[in-house]
Amino acid sequence: MTGRPAAGDLRMIPIDRIDVLNARDRNEEVFAEIVKNIGSIGLKKPITVTPRPGSDGAERYLLVCGEGRMKALRKLGEVRVPALVIQIDDEGAFIMSLAENMARRVYRPLELLAGITQLKVKGYSASLISQKTGLTISYVTDILTLIDQGEERLLVAVERGKVPLTIAIEISRAGNSDKTIQAALQEAYETGQLRGRQLMDARRLVQSRQHLGRSVGRHPSPQPSDVTSSSLVRAYQKEVKRQQLMVRRAAFAQQRLLFVAGALRQLFFEENFVTLLRAEGLDALPKYLADRIGPHGSLG
Repeated sequence: MTGRPAAGDLRMIPIDRIDVLNARDRNEEVFAEIVKNIGSIGLKKPITVTPRPGSDGAERYLLVCGEGRMKALRKLGEVRVPALVIQIDDEGAFIMSLAENMARRVYRPLELLAGITQLKVKGYSASLISQKTGLTISYVTDILTLIDQGEERLLVAVERGKVPLTIAIEISRAGNSDKTIQAALQEAYETGQLRGRQLMDARRLVQSRQHLGRSVGRHPSPQPSDVTSSSLVRAYQKEVKRQQLMVRRAAFAQQRLLFVAGALRQLFFEENFVTLLRAEGLDALPKYLADRIGPHGSLG
């Protein structure tokens, strides 16, 4: 493992001599704002790099912190960048890069999770990851548990504050048992762990996990599930909406019928109209309509 990096010195180094250790995709709007700010007021904080021997004999540098700033300067046409050059090994550089990612005001949840996963792959234990990142040992242990279970959807929800980590662990332990999951959510509600919007978010999360899978971005075909209280409620609500629509349609038809009956009632006061109906052999009306028109609708 690695210790603390040695104090560095500030240099102007060529951008094309810098290699990125932990490249990240960036939001275009955020990146455009970085470019605009640096173009207006300049670079306020230098990037951090560590030197490595190049294949051509010249010194190269491994980027530790400041990928966004470096790319912004390159977009602005700069060929050299102010950099703090420190002496640190590859693993130490990776840890520093991950720590900076976590310290950002806004970071992508999957980036943090990918970083913790990479540390695990490199052989770091939960306690060492906790020491290197500043996260609590219990938090790292639970996160690693969810990673082992492939619960990417739950992990993202935890990092975005949609559900508490303890609830995500309970959902994961329940597997695909809807009954067990609902019991866990009920208990969380009764104990005050889930309230208001969080409870709604948790229910939506469970539905997405059941129908779309545990991984974000994958959309398997929905699988038939056992009848549950929640599915019965949804079926009941759907049936209620269907019947309400039928009632509205029936009311509209009744209004049209009343209009027709009223119009015919007025016409039957006209002797010429009645004579015309008799001459055309149209002197019979449906019983329901004749009853609605009343005695004035009689053609007999």
